Amino acid sequence: MTRFVQIHMLTSYPPSNLNRDDLGRPKTATMGGSIRLRISSQSLKRAWRTSEVFEEGLKGHIGTRTKVMGVKVFEALLYTGVPEAHAKMWSKQIGEIFGKRKRANPQKPLEELEIEQLVHFTPEEETAIDNLVRKLADSRSAPTEEDLKLLRKQHTAVDIALFGRMLAAKPEFNVEAAAQVAHAITVHKVAVEDDFFTAVDDLNRVEEGLGAGHVGETEFAAGLFYLYLCVDRRSLQNNLGDQEELARQALSGLVKSAALVSPRGKQCSFASRAYASYILVEKGDQQPRSLSVAFLKPVTANDMLADSVMRLEDTREKMNKVYGPCADEHRIMNAVTGQGSLEEIIKFATE
Repeated sequence: MTRFVQIHMLTSYPPSNLNRDDLGRPKTATMGGSIRLRISSQSLKRAWRTSEVFEEGLKGHIGTRTKVMGVKVFEALLYTGVPEAHAKMWSKQIGEIFGKRKRANPQKPLEELEIEQLVHFTPEEETAIDNLVRKLADSRSAPTEEDLKLLRKQHTAVDIALFGRMLAAKPEFNVEAAAQVAHAITVHKVAVEDDFFTAVDDLNRVEEGLGAGHVGETEFAAGLFYLYLCVDRRSLQNNLGDQEELARQALSGLVKSAALVSPRGKQCSFASRAYASYILVEKGDQQPRSLSVAFLKPVTANDMLADSVMRLEDTREKMNKVYGPCADEHRIMNAVTGQGSLEEIIKFATE
């Protein structure tokens, strides 16, 4: 099996605010002495793994990330008629298997059933919890030590296999991510702009004044982004219990989502959905490397996409010249020139 699959994408977004910082501004990064727009890897991965595109071929193999599983268990037990005191006590026991619970809060009585850390539950663990809830409802007796062995090392959660899982309280059940996702950055320097907007009161009569019913401000920017992903196929297959076909499906879902799915930030305000315009996929056992150095000097050409493609391919060729082949094979899809197709890219990445 070829070990590494490296994916390089160029995607152009019109005015947007896809990924905001703590002040509501588009996230940025300084690279090559210039400010660039940035989309964090966390934002990208969440958009992909929660998308319909990702779920399309992977339904039943996607985990759930939440703090409130204990609350869900409590509500399920109450629904079956278990007394509230028992339901609360047993829910605490189940929740504590996955992490430290929050402290009791008199104003929010169910908060003590929540886990402090977000936990990514596998489908197998969710099934085990559902089965235990049914058993407790039927038996009306406390769960045994054996009942509470709910964590699973072997699972079929493709999102956990790709992006990993960290359980501070149970490190033996951690999963090392098989996919590495870089923060997407613009290939050119940017300036974040302000959008001053107003909203009019539909029932406001002229004689009462012509002023706006609301005044606001939002910030945005546009850019052509370079995105780099690297997938360790051996690690992915190992994380999925050596299920080769499921690993292929996971990689297919990842590539397709990365090409088609945009982060959801401010989509209703900007409708900034976009497909990747250019995709380069490389396969081989060689040490992976990003091609972001191609954009250390900001692109300034009038035909920014064509120049960016040229820089990527030129950088790749020159790296191969000085280091030797950095991959055994590669495929290209270019939506501007009509070269290749997404179907061919996915087939190449997964075969």
